[in-house]
Amino acid sequence: MPLDLSRVHALCFDVDGTLSDTDDLYARRLQHILPRFLFRNPASSARRIVMWVESPGNGLMSLADRLGIDDEITVLINWMYHRHQRPWKEFLLVPGVDDMLRKLHGRFPMAVVSTRHEGPTRAFLDRFDLRKYFDVVVTGLSTEHTKPYPDPVLLAARQLGVQPDQCVMIGDTTVDIHAGRAAGTQTIGVLCGFGEEAELRRLGADIILKSTADVAEVLLRRA
Repeated sequence: MPLDLSRVHALCFDVDGTLSDTDDLYARRLQHILPRFLFRNPASSARRIVMWVESPGNGLMSLADRLGIDDEITVLINWMYHRHQRPWKEFLLVPGVDDMLRKLHGRFPMAVVSTRHEGPTRAFLDRFDLRKYFDVVVTGLSTEHTKPYPDPVLLAARQLGVQPDQCVMIGDTTVDIHAGRAAGTQTIGVLCGFGEEAELRRLGADIILKSTADVAEVLLRRA
């Protein structure tokens, strides 16, 4: 279903792979050493391997979608995120994100909805002076259940003062799309992180963009 711009009154952004550039040196270096006879697309495979190492929940959600065991895997992912916090790394900002947020600021209330703990999430926002754009910051410990449960998205909607179906959840993985759809929001999948178009489309993303930087152009079409 295409994005219904008339229903969009608030925005929820994931962090890793959506605002933060996770296509880092680890993936780039790894793709050069993967044997070509085993990996037909080394760049994509390297990103997948890094995703499984650093964000196993995202990989598990993708696998669950293929096997039809979403509910069981959701419970496991929530348990993992609450008991094992990934180490914070120096990620880059996705190119064009600051300009995109500046264009949307004041037009839509905006929230961060991250699975990371509060400290690393706020440190990232402060590092790139992004906190000024967001009205709400929901992190991995803000609710009992984290993404792919809908709880963090529902909390963000309440704090933004809108109904969930007036929000758009924007993220790069199946975890984000699953959480948004479960909460009743529209969803935008972006391809600048770990997710792949086929899996985001299969989970029901309303629209898929090459980069988060393209979000403003799409949402401001109605203006």
